[in-house]
Amino acid sequence: MASHSRRRPLRERRTALVLAVAMAAVGVLLSLVVALRPDSEPNAVRAAAEPAATRPSTPRTTPERKPAPKPKPKPKPKPSKASPTPTAATPSARPSPTSAPRSSPRPASGTAPLAGRIQPQVTHKGVATHYDAADGDGACLYGPSPDLMVAAMNHTDYETSRACGAYILVRAANGASVTVRVTNECPLPCAPGQLDLSKEAFAKLAGLSAGRIPITWSLLSPSTSDTVSIRYKSGSSRHWCGIQALGHRNPLARLEVRTGSGWSGLTRTEYNYFLSPDGTGCGGTLRLTDIYGEQLTVDGVAIRPDAVQPTRVQFARH
Repeated sequence: MASHSRRRPLRERRTALVLAVAMAAVGVLLSLVVALRPDSEPNAVRAAAEPAATRPSTPRTTPERKPAPKPKPKPKPKPSKASPTPTAATPSARPSPTSAPRSSPRPASGTAPLAGRIQPQVTHKGVATHYDAADGDGACLYGPSPDLMVAAMNHTDYETSRACGAYILVRAANGASVTVRVTNECPLPCAPGQLDLSKEAFAKLAGLSAGRIPITWSLLSPSTSDTVSIRYKSGSSRHWCGIQALGHRNPLARLEVRTGSGWSGLTRTEYNYFLSPDGTGCGGTLRLTDIYGEQLTVDGVAIRPDAVQPTRVQFARH
């Protein structure tokens, strides 16, 4: 009896065994669950196990580059303040091998932007006197005149030979008139407006005994079949020359010579030659400009001192 009471019943022993097995199973299951949890691995192990391609990469911070500033354009150099010859800025076309005339477009009739004291369409008042004109030559150095209808212009209106070659219509108070060409200068005390006429021209207005008469006079642009001629002064060469234009219909305002950089104006003397003291342009192409602004270009005039060389050009009539 005593030994039977110490031993457990068979049913209790089975129940305890089942419980122990169950608890062991639960413990194993819990261990597996814990082992298989993704977040249970150390970060270092997980990082080493993951493929490099699947690991997110931290973007490298690159400082932003600012675009380089554009260089400022250099300012263009300002033109020199020196005053070049107006026509030298643009070189003219190469001269023709022939001496064919070339002229600029004719300006509006009556306008004379280059005229001096003697303006067209202006009536000048003065007095007329007379002198012995001999062969008609005078301060303008044209040489003998084909006729003696010539005049000497007073010193003021002669204007350093600008009046040379001008055609003047002279009227007297009695209504008589005569056309003369200026070939000479009447020195002081000849007053502004005064004309000293050849005896032959004065006689068309009044008797020579009158000596001095009131007149009016105005500039003409006459009809003519003649052309302009060119003459080099005695002593002219490639190193120095004086150039004169003869037979021009309208008063001459400028005479220029062609240079390597364009046109260069020559200085006019009181004896009506244009001088090139250093020989610039001597024997080369010439350009003549009248008081109306019309320009004539003349090629092929050789240096032949004292020889009158005709051209084929003439200024337009106004």
